[in-house]
Amino acid sequence: MKFLRSHFALSRSQQNGIFVLVLLIIIFQVLLVINIFPEEEPEAISDEAIQVLQQRLDSINLSKNAQRDTIYAFNPNFITDFKGYQLGMSVEQIDRLLAYRALGKWVNTAEDFQKVTGVSDSLLKKLKPSFRFPEWTKKEANVRILSTKDSLPVMRIDLNIATPEDLKAINGVGEVLSQRIVKYRRRIGGFLHLMQLKDVYGLSPEVLLKIEKRFYIQSRPDLELKSLNSITVSELAEIPYFNDHLAREIIRYRNLHEGISSFEELAKIDGFPSDKIDRIKLYLALR
Repeated sequence: MKFLRSHFALSRSQQNGIFVLVLLIIIFQVLLVINIFPEEEPEAISDEAIQVLQQRLDSINLSKNAQRDTIYAFNPNFITDFKGYQLGMSVEQIDRLLAYRALGKWVNTAEDFQKVTGVSDSLLKKLKPSFRFPEWTKKEANVRILSTKDSLPVMRIDLNIATPEDLKAINGVGEVLSQRIVKYRRRIGGFLHLMQLKDVYGLSPEVLLKIEKRFYIQSRPDLELKSLNSITVSELAEIPYFNDHLAREIIRYRNLHEGISSFEELAKIDGFPSDKIDRIKLYLALR
């Protein structure tokens, strides 16, 4: 007993300390059981407010669905892989169309489109109202016949389907220049105007005049004229004559001056191709 008493005997101050510690533990336990900070009940929302909110959400969903289901007018000859996927075409159907176009052939009617791609009647019925074909498809041939002084017929060929061999028929256009024209046409997605031939390196003014007499633009690319005052940086960078850096500079200038009133004022931007404004206007507008 003396041994235990020597180990458990406490002084007066130690006993008081233990008493205070036990009291604090009891108080803490009581605070855990009793919620001294009751949560405020959320404010009740009336049924009318819920109904108004639901109507707004339904309106937004309907707007998104309508926008998603809208198919804007387009020329099916220029369908890309991504565009075909959006339209509901299969990979095989898209590949058939691209292979057909790679041969330099054109789809001129909705029926031709179905024959080439093999799309179902239901999908064709959905897409057909949005097809837009050039006016020349209503004619029997893709050439224009003009009379020369000698009354000999001269066939004018669509520059957007011309082959290197067609181009080499022009005096002054050899193997290198013909391939360069076709390559540039592929890079910009097709010519919108003959003036764009000015951007093909190596073509002299005399040769350009000869080309204009023999070729013309009939099958234009399916492009939407973008507004310079609303176009985004990424959209602007995809247009010929622009790159990412120049597109960002133009948008920065537009934001700083709260809009662009003329193409000529863009000449103030370093690197802007002011000598190509006439071609740039083929892709952009100021509206």
